[in-house]
Amino acid sequence: MEKVKYLILGAGPAGLTFANRLKELSEDSFLVLEKEQEAGGLCRSVMVDGSPFDIGGGHFLDVRRPAVNTFLFRFMPKEEWKLFERDSRIVIGDQQVGHPLEANIWQLPVDSQVEVLSSIARSGCNSGKQKPGKFKDWIIWKLGDRIAEMYMLPYNRKMFADELDELGTYWLEKLPDVSFEDTLRSCLEHRAYGKQPGHASFYYPEKYGYGELWLRMAAEIASNILYQVDVTGIDLEKKTVTAADGRIWEAEYIIMTIPWRSFETIEGMPQEIVSSVKKLKSSAIETRYIGEMLDTKAQWLYIPDEKKPYHRILVRHNFCQGSRGYWLETRKERVSLYREEAEFTYMNEYAYPLNTVGKPEIMDRLLGFCRTKGVYGLGRWGEHCHYNSDLVVELALKLAEKMYEESKMD
Repeated sequence: MEKVKYLILGAGPAGLTFANRLKELSEDSFLVLEKEQEAGGLCRSVMVDGSPFDIGGGHFLDVRRPAVNTFLFRFMPKEEWKLFERDSRIVIGDQQVGHPLEANIWQLPVDSQVEVLSSIARSGCNSGKQKPGKFKDWIIWKLGDRIAEMYMLPYNRKMFADELDELGTYWLEKLPDVSFEDTLRSCLEHRAYGKQPGHASFYYPEKYGYGELWLRMAAEIASNILYQVDVTGIDLEKKTVTAADGRIWEAEYIIMTIPWRSFETIEGMPQEIVSSVKKLKSSAIETRYIGEMLDTKAQWLYIPDEKKPYHRILVRHNFCQGSRGYWLETRKERVSLYREEAEFTYMNEYAYPLNTVGKPEIMDRLLGFCRTKGVYGLGRWGEHCHYNSDLVVELALKLAEKMYEESKMD
């Protein structure tokens, strides 16, 4: 049995950031266990048709966290990145409308604008009605029935779940906040008003896929990573993890960045918490490469049309220099709707944590108990939250620094 101070499960952005920050702090007793053959997690890239394909879909580096970018530029210098202004659009019928829809309905025909404005004016949040607790009702309450019907409800059914009322409403406050007044003003002045969504500006490598960044971070700690280790069990009381091949590791601290539901056995945890882990839900997403060029300047296209299998298109040639073609993202349950063969596909069994009813309470109990045992959830899967990679890096930096300082005081 090998013993280390810090045992990090998963070599995605969370695990790699935590490990590299430990190294910068002169801590060398750490080990990263990774199931795949290379690092990067959902942010890995492969070469397809002569240029990079990001197997996890649309992962880019946001500009909103300068400290995060400063840290990441140590591994891939800023001059190797290109800065983009986000151009994302929603396909409504035959028309591409800017995102978010409520800030850009002025791009629709006048009759449609009137319908949407009237709907927003009657919506619950603008008429004093109490905020509802169910997902579908909340969307209509917030945005009105027309935006709900033409975009939000069908898109979310395609991306997350056929039964939307399994989802909670606690995460919807993160939607771009565009008031009725902003929407009306945008129609009158023909320009967007209101708070812009994330990734309004973003970096993407000039010569590589996004996965190159994480490969370089892994190279910095190459002697502290083991690949093709399928962790199947954890014992919180003994602070050990077990791999499918029987190998066991023990640590003072365990950093969880892999899905909690991926464990076959969890020991040393109250049974009611173990049972609650089984209630956590996620979606599996296939990414699919199509070698054609699309006649659009957008990088993202959102597709609410439920007759089409995919919910999102990433137009590779509009952000990845020298490439061609585009990627489709499709929820696993909808892949069977395709009738044509693809040039390349990749299935991400764990793509998006679902914000189901009761999830915050489950995670509060789970993570609270685990911390008392020296086990810490971190990142998209360790915390079961739909975090972007820049936020994951920020959280990992803070946790590594906090734990390192606390360990020095023991």
